[in-house]
Amino acid sequence: MNIAVVMGGYSDESVISIRSGQLILNNLDRAKYTPFEVHILPEGWNVLIDGEKLPLNKGTFSFEQNGSEVKFDVIINTIHGTPGEDGHMQAYWELLEIPYTGCGFYQSALTFNKRDTLSVLLKFNIPKAESIYLSKGDAVSADDVVAKLGLPFMVKPNQSGSSLGVSKVNDINDFNKALEFAFAEDSDILIESYLKGTEVSVGVLNLNGKTTVLGLTEIVSHNDFFDYEAKYLGKSEEITPARVDADTETRIRETAIKAYEALGMTGFSRIDFIVMDGIPHFIEINTNPGLSPASIFPQQAAHAGIPMSELFDSEIKLAMKRKVLWKK
Repeated sequence: MNIAVVMGGYSDESVISIRSGQLILNNLDRAKYTPFEVHILPEGWNVLIDGEKLPLNKGTFSFEQNGSEVKFDVIINTIHGTPGEDGHMQAYWELLEIPYTGCGFYQSALTFNKRDTLSVLLKFNIPKAESIYLSKGDAVSADDVVAKLGLPFMVKPNQSGSSLGVSKVNDINDFNKALEFAFAEDSDILIESYLKGTEVSVGVLNLNGKTTVLGLTEIVSHNDFFDYEAKYLGKSEEITPARVDADTETRIRETAIKAYEALGMTGFSRIDFIVMDGIPHFIEINTNPGLSPASIFPQQAAHAGIPMSELFDSEIKLAMKRKVLWKK
């Protein structure tokens, strides 16, 4: 099978995505698959073979090699951010009837939008922070925000990943700076009450047809919160398994499965919670979690004793089943 390992994207997360793509390429079973490294970047869509860039035909998502057209049987999508984590690429691949891994285009668009995700989960009684939603140009009073949410509070872009544009506001005088930082990433933002507790990141996936919690990782940030520096520049500790008691672990696992299924998810995901008084509060879901060797999802797979190659096999099978459903 020809497998396109698609990485890159149009956001600042493209560098992280390309690292994830390399791990996938290194863990696909070459006896079963012929993998191709595919870069989707603002400067072009290309397949990289032995240092050569071969352009993709956007009309067919195929490419030409030695005078012959090469088509893909399955796409493994590891783009972080737009256009691979917000539903754009998924809708395009679906129109071309090329099976792809991960969740569908609607679920991708939904979960990339923090406000809409929280609105859906509210109906399932999943605890979360109090929040205020703002669009660029809306009038907002810092005093009103503090009156509703207290201090400190979080300011974050509505659609962004890797903690880009996120701030923790400890002093009301820093409010306008936090707004500017978030609005630089997105024209819509969320202001959320600060949840003081233990941060836990939970890997969840559909493994061979069953919703499965891969593992729980406790996040201990050296910074004020788990920001970009803490995630990618070594300013945090990631402890797998998380140091929580058995009852709390059970609640976290049950809540993670409930959220995953409520959102209609398939594929790899990482769901982040803040645990306060033993109760997991939903923060966000990442539908294309980082897969570099230092990322949380591969750490959890290693602790669970499941080879990444086995997880990719499951993903490819699920993608093929999705194509069968399209035909119906």
